[in-house]
Amino acid sequence: MTTPIVAGVSVAAAALGGRYLIQAWQAFKARPVVPRVRRFYEGGFEQMMTRREAALILGIREHAAMEKIKEAHRRVMMANHPDSGGNKYLAQKINEAKDVMMGRTKGSDSAL
Repeated sequence: MTTPIVAGVSVAAAALGGRYLIQAWQAFKARPVVPRVRRFYEGGFEQMMTRREAALILGIREHAAMEKIKEAHRRVMMANHPDSGGNKYLAQKINEAKDVMMGRTKGSDSAL
């Protein structure tokens, strides 16, 4: 006598559990897509490099301290140096970004 009752309760529990899983799956599929945060600068380069573009290339803030600029330049340059399989053009842009962030420009007459 108890076997049909146990079987009925088991079937009901399985049906409710399945219903819950289907609803959870539909809610998961219906959630809005959140774009991922990009860690690196994507896109082409501007004609004249700005502080904003230089900061994006080096991965620092626009008003970073000199030590942070040098540290970021070293880190990015190690990953993109032509001697270690990097690209010459990217290395030039990284060096230009460091110069822009440090207040030096290509056409300056300073010894530094």
